[in-house]
Amino acid sequence: MFCNQCGSQVRPGDGVCPKCGKAANWPATGLAQSRLERHLHTLAILWMVVGALFLIPSIVLMVMGSVVHITLPGTEEFVRTLGPVMLYLLGSSLLILAAGGICVGWGLMQHRPWARVTALILGVLSLFHPPLGTALGIYTLWVLLGDDGEVQYRSMARAA
Repeated sequence: MFCNQCGSQVRPGDGVCPKCGKAANWPATGLAQSRLERHLHTLAILWMVVGALFLIPSIVLMVMGSVVHITLPGTEEFVRTLGPVMLYLLGSSLLILAAGGICVGWGLMQHRPWARVTALILGVLSLFHPPLGTALGIYTLWVLLGDDGEVQYRSMARAA
């Protein structure tokens, strides 16, 4: 858990923040967590899973792009040249998306300052990939754009 005043990490049994000395008015069961604190870890894992899932078709398309020129029927040179290039480019673009998802998930988990903005951009872009991408985009925006989300994330990033 993190202090609402300075963002430093606080143990559940502490009555005051060890860094700024703010009195803890948390419930007896533990620290009150914001929506961002409750959902950030889950969001990071989801982004890493989505990134890993994008790796599979990426690798398949790049391998197909490397060997498909052997199996393409016909003798038209244009098709034999353009087909593999298009498959390889599509696989490469999916590889970039996969790396982006994995990096964003890792950055969110480590509370890196750049990860919030990058996750928001990828969240907006994923809205156009129904149904799972749309759900992940909505969840990303809901978690990161909550009340004082930017301030809370900055304080979590400073504490990390």
